[in-house]
Amino acid sequence: MATFARTYKARGIVLRARNLGEADRIVTLFTLERGKVDGVAKGLRRARSRVGGRLEFGNEVAVTMHRGRSLDVISGVEILRERWSALVEPPRFAVAATACEMVDAFCEPDLAMPDVYALLAGMLAAIARSVEPRMLLPRFSMRLLEALGIAPPLGDCVRCGKTLAPERAWLDGAAGGLIDDTCRERGRLLPELDREELTNLRSLAAPRDAEQRVVRAFPNVARAVELLVAHHLGRRLKSAATSAELEANVNVR
Repeated sequence: MATFARTYKARGIVLRARNLGEADRIVTLFTLERGKVDGVAKGLRRARSRVGGRLEFGNEVAVTMHRGRSLDVISGVEILRERWSALVEPPRFAVAATACEMVDAFCEPDLAMPDVYALLAGMLAAIARSVEPRMLLPRFSMRLLEALGIAPPLGDCVRCGKTLAPERAWLDGAAGGLIDDTCRERGRLLPELDREELTNLRSLAAPRDAEQRVVRAFPNVARAVELLVAHHLGRRLKSAATSAELEANVNVR
């Protein structure tokens, strides 16, 4: 029978937190070693808490955890990368919340996914220094689907399997990918992607090139990516709507 040490250490990113009782909080971390884990930070809401400012959203931390009967207890925290002060700006916060919500929703507890961890850490770093954080979401979404093994084929129709024509295709959210003209149901409105938009979508999904260029999603492509994510989650992301509203308000000003 396998035995586990009562105390262990992990490196993690703070995804969210919720109140527990009068002074404690349950913090959800996405860790490098164990994937998603919940831990109780006792006394976190007290003014004299030793870890009060360390477990802020988006921070990358080294934690010491003590195994409990139902929930592990966070007994020590060291900040590795402080992101909160940069992410607190509303447009950045909304995009960071969307990225963290995706990881939280897609990833199972106690399942290490180093590729996803690296992707999220890189995304939060990019958001923290970006003046247009929302433009980072489509590429992050496509790379996340790839890391999870659920990215759709971008060269073939997901319904019939035939090679897509180069000049256009349609994004069928219900099917979870691109379809050709033969499989498109007449009278059903679907996002249509032309040759340039298809190239843009494939560029978003591709690994970063040697020049580390940032790929900006075309508006129609960004909407298509949101549909893909919603298809796999079975719902639209709550924080994605907030991010869009914040961007609209900024543009109006």
